[in-house]
Amino acid sequence: MKRLLFIDRDGTIIEEPADEQIDSLAKLTFVPGAISGLRSIMSTDYMPLLVSNQDGLGTDSFPESTFWPAHNKMLQTLHGEGIHFAHEYIDRTFEHENAPTRKPGTAMLTEYLTGEYDLAHSYVIGDRATDVQLAVNLGCRAILLQEPHRAQQMLNATQQQALALCTDSWAKVAEFLRTTERCAEIKRTTAETDIHIVIDLDGHQPSNIDTGLHFYDHMLEQIPKHASISLCCTCRGDLAVDEHHTMEDVAIALGDALRQALGNKRGIERYGFVLPMDECDAMVTLDLGGRIDFKWDVPFTREYVGDTPTEMYEHVFRSLCQALQCNLHIQARGTNNHHLIEGVFKAFARTLRQAIKRNVFSYEIPSSKGVL
Repeated sequence: MKRLLFIDRDGTIIEEPADEQIDSLAKLTFVPGAISGLRSIMSTDYMPLLVSNQDGLGTDSFPESTFWPAHNKMLQTLHGEGIHFAHEYIDRTFEHENAPTRKPGTAMLTEYLTGEYDLAHSYVIGDRATDVQLAVNLGCRAILLQEPHRAQQMLNATQQQALALCTDSWAKVAEFLRTTERCAEIKRTTAETDIHIVIDLDGHQPSNIDTGLHFYDHMLEQIPKHASISLCCTCRGDLAVDEHHTMEDVAIALGDALRQALGNKRGIERYGFVLPMDECDAMVTLDLGGRIDFKWDVPFTREYVGDTPTEMYEHVFRSLCQALQCNLHIQARGTNNHHLIEGVFKAFARTLRQAIKRNVFSYEIPSSKGVL
């Protein structure tokens, strides 16, 4: 379902003067960072909508002839920067009329209340408590464009619960909206395993891993720690048979989750990394380009480390590589088998961290082909 951005105008995109009317070109000033922030958001999958109260528009107190020149100049400037609104909604009533179309009322926006849009993951962006209340009434979240300490002063308890972000920086608004995209949830159930994975590539949540194999858990814990991501993974597998299905299926589900969370891969670095650990040298190179190629050169001298067979780790990374659809080359040398495996996991995590790093204001596909 489509996600929406309900964006306020005065005080959010353009500065609001003391008389609260932008009725001349002389009063038209953009909020610092608004243009670059909006431009950054345009390449996301949110549908941007302009929603504004304009008190008494069309009356003697606010003639249309004084409103449209400044408004159209604003739109012209934004269009020149690649910023377009899917629709504009302007309420013309006065506050004392309590019209249902006036924010925070939703009567102007009923077409988005049909269940066809993902309101739970949509946002209202504005500078007033009425914008946050609009989010409450729509069933979405709010971004308040104010200094962070002002949220408690301006908002009631219900409004604070709907608040996803309070900042006076459009750069932080853009970063928030773009980084919230990179999450995925995988539920994979077979006759052999039942797996649930939740991943956030920007590390907003604590991690927890429980596969039933203690050493495997310890290795998997290196990934969120050293890749700076959030990873929750539970698996209930047929360990009474052996470790194979649990280790393989978790790797497949993890690769699927990483691939889904990466989405269109815009702005990512794509490549990565080398890491030593004690006497062990582990080298992992990674390309998230969408083509599958796997190489493994890690000699073990023990059959088991902890409660996991060492022969399974090549299969783990091969399965992850295929599900993630990447180039993954792994080489390691050392005398301690525990350190060999842990070094590989840490090197993979650091490589992943580098490859998924994203510049939110340079949102290009990292390929000369224009697609990954």
